[in-house]
Amino acid sequence: MNILDDLKLQYKLGGTAMRVIYWNIACFLISLVFYNFSSGGFAFPDWLALSSDPQVFLFKPWTFLTYAFFHDGFLHLFFNMMVLNFASTLFLTYFTQKQFLGLYILSAIFAGVAFALTFYFLDISAPIVGASAAIMAILVAATTYQPLMNVRLMFLGNVKLWHITAVILVLDLMQFRLANSGGHISHLAGALFGFIYIKLLQNGTDLSIIITKIIDFFVNLFQKSPSTPFTKVHKNYQKPTQKVTSRIVTKDKTQQQIDEILDKISKSGYDCLTKEEKEFLFKAGK
Repeated sequence: MNILDDLKLQYKLGGTAMRVIYWNIACFLISLVFYNFSSGGFAFPDWLALSSDPQVFLFKPWTFLTYAFFHDGFLHLFFNMMVLNFASTLFLTYFTQKQFLGLYILSAIFAGVAFALTFYFLDISAPIVGASAAIMAILVAATTYQPLMNVRLMFLGNVKLWHITAVILVLDLMQFRLANSGGHISHLAGALFGFIYIKLLQNGTDLSIIITKIIDFFVNLFQKSPSTPFTKVHKNYQKPTQKVTSRIVTKDKTQQQIDEILDKISKSGYDCLTKEEKEFLFKAGK
């Protein structure tokens, strides 16, 4: 199995968090066409980056989400994806994949609105890109739910999760007036949304259902309906019992092997699989 097949398999089995990381990387590769070699930076168009100018964002409302998948440089992307991988692992310990995606999208929109309104009232016109706000929401959400969780860090040993989150938030506050004030505004707004999300969830309100319903609507809208209705299909279901039993046994054995490998991934990660197990999953995915 080559590297491309390996990446495809990780995308299929890695869950929503891994897919979001892949989407961010893909968007960064696409955004290289906007790199300005003369200035040594990216020149994102206003239909991708989020602008604080109302004459721009009012006519391009999708930028309240698209900005959260683009990054202004490799290091910006690298560190954000490192923290996203860390935060998503903690969040998904307690919550579902759909809740993760819903929180990522809603927090990005919330933080984008906070950035645009703040800069508008400060009479500053500037664009913003980056997934940091959504990542902060996921990290703060996990911290709000389990603040005393022990996290093992290299060189430091075990520390409480809330200590890590508090340090990150304090650093944001300290740098607020130094540089990248728009980024820090969105970070803090994302953190606030993550806190609100968990508090509402604990009271029985799951905001991620909004995104789930929107996604389900578009999936059903564009899903192809069967060319022949099920009720008009006539088949002879009188098949020998022995053959039916044989198929069920085969399916159970294959599924059992898949479940065992997926359980191994959840405990030790994808990299712990043998070459044979990766090839088996890749064939099963086809």
